Amino acid sequence: MAWKKKQGDSNSKGLYVEVKNNNIEFALKQLKQKVKESNLMVELRKKSHYEKPSAKRRHIKNLAKLRTQYKKMEENYRSLY
Repeated sequence: MAWKKKQGDSNSKGLYVEVKNNNIEFALKQLKQKVKESNLMVELRKKSHYEKPSAKRRHIKNLAKLRTQYKKMEENYRSLY
């Protein structure tokens, strides 16, 4: 179960893991770690359905509001102690 890039194709993208000594469990662990680090699943989840540009902007604004709200709450907490 080796996922490798083709030797001649330098433009191919993707993750690959070499299986050494028939240790599939270790290779699977490495593959899962690489997928997690590359945020591949997050991208797939975002692209699973179409999101209107206005909905994207609204989502980004809501995240910014949450961040500022959290920072204010943290500052208030620190000022108490």
